[in-house]
Amino acid sequence: MVALSERTWTSPQCPVARTVDLVGDKWSLLIIRDAFDGIRRFGQFQRNLGVAKNILTDRLRNLVGAGVLSVEPASDGSAYREYVLTKRGEDLFDLVVSLRQWGQDHAYEPGEDHVLLVDRETEEPIPRLTYVTPDGTPIHAADTRVLK
Repeated sequence: MVALSERTWTSPQCPVARTVDLVGDKWSLLIIRDAFDGIRRFGQFQRNLGVAKNILTDRLRNLVGAGVLSVEPASDGSAYREYVLTKRGEDLFDLVVSLRQWGQDHAYEPGEDHVLLVDRETEEPIPRLTYVTPDGTPIHAADTRVLK
């Protein structure tokens, strides 16, 4: 893995740009989504995504190199290897949920079918992501600014 301090960044001071540099292409985000959905093996990723083997190989290598995924022996004891989200990868959950919720709101026509992320226990849709101040007051984009 190339140390983060040794990488070439699009915009070195911007956390959004650095995140996009690490995981922001279409295939990487879909691999991460599938990893959250329980997909772990190369063949499963390829079948689910319909991505060319060379592209999948490259993206998996990049995600492992970025510390988002790790390569582990297969959980069933077979000779296969599995790609497993690391703590760093699991920390992308809010990003994936944000993309899902934005897509539900803006990428479908009214009434058009789509998949839904639900709580495993209750089968209820997960709550919308919201941001609040330490005292619980909702905070919106207009309430924020970037310190440089």
